[in-house]
Amino acid sequence: MRFLIALALLFIPMIAIAVEPPLIKVGIIGLDTSHVVAFTELLNDPKAVAELANCRVVAAYPQGSLDIKSSVERVPEYTAKLREQGVEIVDSLDALISRVDAVLLETNDGRPHLEQALAVFKAKKPCFIDKPLSGSLADAVAIFAAAEKHGAPVFTSSSLRYTEGAQKLRRGELGAILGCDAFSPCALEPTHPDLYWYGIHGIESLYTVMGQGCESVSRTQTADGEYAVGTWKDGRIGTFRGTRKGAHGYGGTAFTTKGTQSLGEYGGYRPLVVEIVKFFRTKQPPVSAAESLEIYTFMEAADESKRQGGKPVKLTEALKKATATALERERK
Repeated sequence: MRFLIALALLFIPMIAIAVEPPLIKVGIIGLDTSHVVAFTELLNDPKAVAELANCRVVAAYPQGSLDIKSSVERVPEYTAKLREQGVEIVDSLDALISRVDAVLLETNDGRPHLEQALAVFKAKKPCFIDKPLSGSLADAVAIFAAAEKHGAPVFTSSSLRYTEGAQKLRRGELGAILGCDAFSPCALEPTHPDLYWYGIHGIESLYTVMGQGCESVSRTQTADGEYAVGTWKDGRIGTFRGTRKGAHGYGGTAFTTKGTQSLGEYGGYRPLVVEIVKFFRTKQPPVSAAESLEIYTFMEAADESKRQGGKPVKLTEALKKATATALERERK
């Protein structure tokens, strides 16, 4: 009996070592969004539980947007806050990438993302790209093409995707989806397509529930808001309402075979960060490139609909044009 007890005690440390996940050193590109502080606080919390444990932000490259004033002004504050949390601040992308195992591309401006992501892809390190994925649909096409070319794991998502109610609907727990109306704030930024900057939150919620398969979009815009109506190939209808006046919120209503269901309350950043850590460990994106690309195509088609006075625009047409642009730039 003593021998068996001694043998068991001998194996306890080995078991502990086996279940302890290896340390993942994370780097951040772009310190011009509040996400960098929130994500670092979650990852570097010494009391982080298993799903977030041993995944630490160790280095950051501050440069974000060069010309969006609200972004540029945030960099000194967020740089100081990350230094206070023990994060090393480096002066180049190469210096950052050489120090880490995985990257959070957090630059608030989507336009530099293609160039920044390429450096990560070439190192074949997993990369989460925060919203907006890019500053154009052509860049979004190029980002996913480059990731595939270099065999680099990548995914992008708004934190709204991981609202508890939206995830239950996604899993089919509340009935088969017949349609969905989603809403979010939709502030505009002149350097980006209208819906990319903030409408992405509500449209990510819409796609979380509806899934891929939208064929065409029509859109109405006023000074106070946006309304986009998507028609899916199976006849379902999904809508997005973006607000710019009055009290703002995030959410929506899904119409299912079991009745009308709310998308639920926004649950903050933690559910997204849990998925990011899982992605860094497994290198398996929780959101497919195809679905993310369709989300950005939906928004581009909505822009084109606005330019055409609200006429329905096919997503295939918007994607074909953007792909041609991406290929032409690559040839140059």
